[in-house]
Amino acid sequence: MSKQRVLSGVQPTGSLHLGNYLGAIRTWVSEQYEYENYFFIADLHAITVPHDPKTLAKNTYTLAALYLACGLDPAHTTIFVQSHIPAHAELAWLFNCITPLNWLERMIQFKEKALKQGENVSIGLLDYPVLQAADILLYRPQYVPVGEDQKQHLELTRDIAARFNFQYGTPDAPILSVPEPLIRAEGARVMSLTDGTKKMSKSDPSEQSRINLLDSPDEIRQKVKRCKTDPVRGLSFDDPERPECHNLLTLYMLSSGQTKADVTAECADMGWGQFKPLLTESLISALQPIQARYAALIQDRSQIETVLRQGRETAEQAAQETLAAVKNALGYSTPL
Repeated sequence: MSKQRVLSGVQPTGSLHLGNYLGAIRTWVSEQYEYENYFFIADLHAITVPHDPKTLAKNTYTLAALYLACGLDPAHTTIFVQSHIPAHAELAWLFNCITPLNWLERMIQFKEKALKQGENVSIGLLDYPVLQAADILLYRPQYVPVGEDQKQHLELTRDIAARFNFQYGTPDAPILSVPEPLIRAEGARVMSLTDGTKKMSKSDPSEQSRINLLDSPDEIRQKVKRCKTDPVRGLSFDDPERPECHNLLTLYMLSSGQTKADVTAECADMGWGQFKPLLTESLISALQPIQARYAALIQDRSQIETVLRQGRETAEQAAQETLAAVKNALGYSTPL
């Protein structure tokens, strides 16, 4: 029996942080042998906001190296760069022509980012959920690992697939398969070190808000030392009045590999002065193997290039099959 297919991607902007790793990539790694995996670097999405052209390619290779350093195995995972597969952009245009504008205008992330950019907001920022739908539907995955904040985008993908199938397919012969979300209960939403009510984000202007995967031990110590806490002694999960406490305990639980019950018992009577060094050393220990593998990989760019070339070849074959089916359903002629 063939494995079910899983697909996801990360933008090569900023540095990968604990939220990316604990909320997504660690799960990809732990479950990669159970599924047929397509994990890509979403560099087309990286230019929906102002970016530095001088660092885009470098960041793409850094992210590829981190994928491998975190434990993704090219023997079981297809790793590729989004822009290396032209079918992503072509399918996005075709989907643009069947997607109602009001579907995009109601997207929460567009509203939030548009407020920050003002008059500089681009059509790409409005339209990137359609490109995201193309990213997903090209590869016909059964599941898409998503955080809570991405569920709306996956629902849009499902709506686009259903609309296309209704208009151009039949109930017995749909053109596109409709994926399901794969959401992990614990660690799906890692919060900022400066505000426990906001998600840890690469776009946050404050480096203090996140622990990056390549932060040195001294940087981690300083960030944990300065992170926001509260004046209450005794640490506990799930108190709505103590979001920072819940977040830091979650980081400790996930980085140390302990259960929630174990962390609750260990930390119940602690103060922050006792807990912060514990969290610091747990984070440093958890990130050390990743950083060591990354340092070795980044010295051998040919290894990364080989993985990306093989990934492109595999991904392109799957993408072209879906694109051809869509274009045929729309009535396009085939190249002579």
